Amino acid sequence: MDSNASTLALPTASAAAFPADFIWGVATSAFQIEGAPDAHGKGPSIWDTFCRQPGAIADGSNGDVACDHVARLDDDLDMIRDLGVQAYRFSVSWPRVRATGDGAWNEAGLAFYERLVDGLIARGIKPYLTLNHWDLPQALQDQGGWANRATVHRFVEYALGIAERLGDRVVSIATHNEPWVMAQLGHETGIFAPGIKDRGIAAQVSHHLLLSHGLAVTAMRAAGVKASLGIVLNLSPMYPATDSEADRAKARLEDGRIRRWYMDPLFKATYPQDVLDDLGHAAPYVEAGDMALINVPIDFLGVNYYSRGMVSADNSFDPKTSGLELTDMGWEVYPQGLTDLLVQLHRDYPIKRLYVTENGGAFKDPVGADGQVHDEDRTRYLDTHIAAVGEAIRQGVPMGGYMVWSLMDNFEWASGYEKRFGIVHVDYATQRRTLKDSALAYRNFVLRQRAARG
Repeated sequence: MDSNASTLALPTASAAAFPADFIWGVATSAFQIEGAPDAHGKGPSIWDTFCRQPGAIADGSNGDVACDHVARLDDDLDMIRDLGVQAYRFSVSWPRVRATGDGAWNEAGLAFYERLVDGLIARGIKPYLTLNHWDLPQALQDQGGWANRATVHRFVEYALGIAERLGDRVVSIATHNEPWVMAQLGHETGIFAPGIKDRGIAAQVSHHLLLSHGLAVTAMRAAGVKASLGIVLNLSPMYPATDSEADRAKARLEDGRIRRWYMDPLFKATYPQDVLDDLGHAAPYVEAGDMALINVPIDFLGVNYYSRGMVSADNSFDPKTSGLELTDMGWEVYPQGLTDLLVQLHRDYPIKRLYVTENGGAFKDPVGADGQVHDEDRTRYLDTHIAAVGEAIRQGVPMGGYMVWSLMDNFEWASGYEKRFGIVHVDYATQRRTLKDSALAYRNFVLRQRAARG
């Protein structure tokens, strides 16, 4: 371990006041870390298929090995424990536990996640489970995927099956992670799996994702699941690039497409009219009663935040000209946006509890000559964004926790292995894990927070 590890800290964040029951954690997703594509009778997901499409992944890679997490589960759980965090957010791979999405359950796959959950509990870590982090079984995609209303009901069956096995031990179950990404990037721009480019299909997919959420929450509650139930959205506050009327109007519409399109159905049982007008004939088909089914009460909302949105009517805004630091993804580092977002959500919707379920930055951070990774930029990113959460709490937002994205470097979707979000460095050739300075600083911060509570 770095001899300077004890001096690493998050100084700005340390000045903020967090509730005694506030949860500190780290997050991952199944496809990005697990590997073992054929273990446990696992079937292919849409991402297994998408990775095989020429040009789909920036470096031509795939998730076949990733972080080899399935084979290294116990060591990785020890690593999480040694970070001092209280929570680990992970996802279950639907095709690992039910290869075709609607056929026989894979007992070996279910047993793997039982090992994961029991291993977390044995180490004093709270399991936060996500049911769908994008890896839909390919067999269901072959039947129309999320554009097919039947998939809604297959998802409810899947949710009930996982809840039956794990619902008595996990503290939280999120139905979906970032439905906007699945709908927009997967079905409108086509840069993510399954690679469809159709605005009308994307809108219908978004509706089916929301409907499946509502039905799954209702079904799990009826089955007596005690875990907190909710959903995770990727959200950014939208700011006009200038004070022109055109830019302000465009920012309002973009806010509708990204935030209100998902928040309004969840909390107000309606889609925003301005976005419906913009969609026109591409608007989704909504059956009678659907909106009430989506509008089921939830225990929490998870928020994934990375940067703000700067909107210009002519799409001329260039983050490189803003003067702000940029991450390796080309995203602005703007912690104030996280405070603004959380305060706005609390003001506009009756949310019981908010969690930051993902927050972090991709940076170029090679292993140094000393064998360590001195990622000052990521450490600073985490410090200022945790402080931004503290400011939201000061303004009355009911925050329940914060989770770093990501525990370790992993398969970053269409970017392959070129972008590193982890606070733990992964040497993909050897699978060696090295705690970066950001991990040491976060660990020290969390341990001090916990010690202050007694």
